[in-house]
Amino acid sequence: MSQVGAMKSVSEEILEHPIGETDGIDFEIIELLFFAYRDFISDPDAILDTSGFGRAHHRVVHFVNREPGLTVAALLDTLKITKQSLARVLKQLIDSGYIAQVAGPEDRRQRRLFPTAKGRELALALAKPQSCRIANALKGLGESERAAVRRFLSGMINPAISSGSAD
Repeated sequence: MSQVGAMKSVSEEILEHPIGETDGIDFEIIELLFFAYRDFISDPDAILDTSGFGRAHHRVVHFVNREPGLTVAALLDTLKITKQSLARVLKQLIDSGYIAQVAGPEDRRQRRLFPTAKGRELALALAKPQSCRIANALKGLGESERAAVRRFLSGMINPAISSGSAD
């Protein structure tokens, strides 16, 4: 490739200064959310990695443990994912003995999901470091400040998306 072809087009202005606080964009909060999320999931990611699992597995294990007997349809609604993407993750969790799938009592086509003892153990192992991070972050806050944190986080959830099971 010629040197001319490798150069940026003259119409593409190169900006060397960082983006600033413009148009009411709160970059500080955005960055804090990026870093908080990165660290919040780092401990569970390390645990999941030892089993060859990822964040999708974490979400399934979490919600099935929070609501044993959850139907596959309700889980799909909660996670807002496709059947196809859930199928692979769910199969791995069932085959590995973390989740049990049982036919519904009235409708045998309905699939209800339950944690196994192994699945409960995994859910707790994943939640404990996250709970410690939350406790450390909330340390010293009064009840009204804790309520403000809950309101803030709840306010970040798209109401159209949060119609499924609660976290």
